[in-house]
Amino acid sequence: MKLKLSLIALALALGGCAAHGTSTAQTPPRAEKTAPAAENIVKRELAQGLYEMAPGAKGDALYVASSEGFKDVQGGAVYKLDPATLKTTGVTYTDLKDFAAAISPDGSTLYVSNTLDGGVTAINTADGKVRGRALFPERNEKGLPYGARQLLVHNDNLYVGAVADPALIWVLDAKTLKLKTRIKNTGKWMTGFHYSEATGRIYVANGGGELLVINPRTNRIEHRWKPLGDKPALLLNIAEDRDTGRLFVTDNSKAKTTLVLDIHSGKVIKQLDVGDSLGVVFNPKRHEIYIAQRESGKVLSLDATSYAVKKSWDLKPNPNSLLLSADGQTLFVTVKQSLNKDHSASGLDSVVRIALN
Repeated sequence: MKLKLSLIALALALGGCAAHGTSTAQTPPRAEKTAPAAENIVKRELAQGLYEMAPGAKGDALYVASSEGFKDVQGGAVYKLDPATLKTTGVTYTDLKDFAAAISPDGSTLYVSNTLDGGVTAINTADGKVRGRALFPERNEKGLPYGARQLLVHNDNLYVGAVADPALIWVLDAKTLKLKTRIKNTGKWMTGFHYSEATGRIYVANGGGELLVINPRTNRIEHRWKPLGDKPALLLNIAEDRDTGRLFVTDNSKAKTTLVLDIHSGKVIKQLDVGDSLGVVFNPKRHEIYIAQRESGKVLSLDATSYAVKKSWDLKPNPNSLLLSADGQTLFVTVKQSLNKDHSASGLDSVVRIALN
């Protein structure tokens, strides 16, 4: 049990990758509590163990991956919400716990990572049924699965990052979930993924303070950048300003900052003194940067030119993941409750909808 709890603790710390025993439901299992928290904010208490979100292809759905509870609760769930009201329109219950989420380009398939079991599940968005699953064979020195965490869909491939030391990236056929190759020697703990259309490269952050540059045509690592040098760093999430060639990379626990990097060289343009930084999103429509501060309990909006804080939303206790609507006018946030000593949640996690205009 101690080994299992250690893996749970690691999964929680990084929180901001064939169908079996799965059922679907179209009505929510609990009473909905949706209420306006402020003039431009709607907050919905939803479930325990909320993590990442993914948008529906037409902007008519918001999918939220959930591990549910960790104490005496088996399996997880994926909630389908109305993005305008945050009301539940569908639920898929899974026999494994769900963490990261990614959507196929056509919106027909939702992928969720099953971190504790070292796998990934594909869900048909048309009916909410599981259409496939891949479980990876790798085990660490304690016999536990490599944690499958962050996901990236690109060119019919599904990239899955391993939370392990040393880590790797599994590359799957996105349609069949068959393993195509492994990208090895990727450092410690794969965290954030980002594909840049401008450079045609995949950028991957890791827990050793590195940013890897991968060519998706060859699936080879072309560059390894360590922007903070020998200083302790645990890089997490990545966003891009395509027009200026900047990457925004967060560190929530070691350096407690957001780095602004040149996308071509990895050189540090600026280190933002905003404090702990978990989720990050760039909004080209409004020329703003959004940063989730899990420890500070806030979400910040920064001017992308001056880096000045334009607005701060108090979303205690722990804002986690961010998702921006396609039109750039709505920001979604998962907000986690504090944990008890046995890793059980102290309450229900929430989804927050922020109208930016």
